[in-house]
Amino acid sequence: MRPLRYLAVTGAIAVLCVVTSPAHAERFRVGRLLCFSEPRVGMVLGSAQSLRCVFNALRPPRQYVYEGRIRRVGLDLGVTSAGTLSWAVFARNSRIGPGTLRGNYVGASGNIAVGPGLGANVLIGGSRRTIMLQPISVERSIGLNLAAGVTQLTLGPRGQR
Repeated sequence: MRPLRYLAVTGAIAVLCVVTSPAHAERFRVGRLLCFSEPRVGMVLGSAQSLRCVFNALRPPRQYVYEGRIRRVGLDLGVTSAGTLSWAVFARNSRIGPGTLRGNYVGASGNIAVGPGLGANVLIGGSRRTIMLQPISVERSIGLNLAAGVTQLTLGPRGQR
C-alpha cells in the first residue's frame, strides 16, 4: 500500500505546482490537443505508447498534426485498447504555428479501466516550457487497467518523435 500512497502524494504535489504557478494566470487558451493512442500493455513498473495528435488552434482556426510518445513510470497493471486523450492547450501568448507544441511535457497521471476507462494527466512543458496542457486531461480507453505514476509526453512534428 505504501507505493500507492507515495504515488498519490506525488500526483497531488504535481497538481498543486501546476495550478498555483504564477505564470498560470498569464496564459491564454489557444486550442485543443486530441491524441489517439495505440493499445497498451502495462509492465508493472511502467508503459510506453505511440500517439498521433491533432492540435486545433482557436485563432486563426488551423490544424497541426504531431506524432508523440507517452511514457509512464510507476504502477501500471493491465491491458487497454486504443484510446483517446484530450487536453485544452494554454500558452504564454496567442501566436501558435506549426511545431509550437513540440517538446517534452512531464507530470503525474492516473488511469483506471474495467471495461470503459477514464484517466487524468497533469502535464507542463513544451517549447521552452511555454505551453501547458490543461491541468486535467480526459483519457478514454477500454480494457482492464490500473495505472498511477509519473508521465512524460514527447511531441514532434509528423514523422518525428
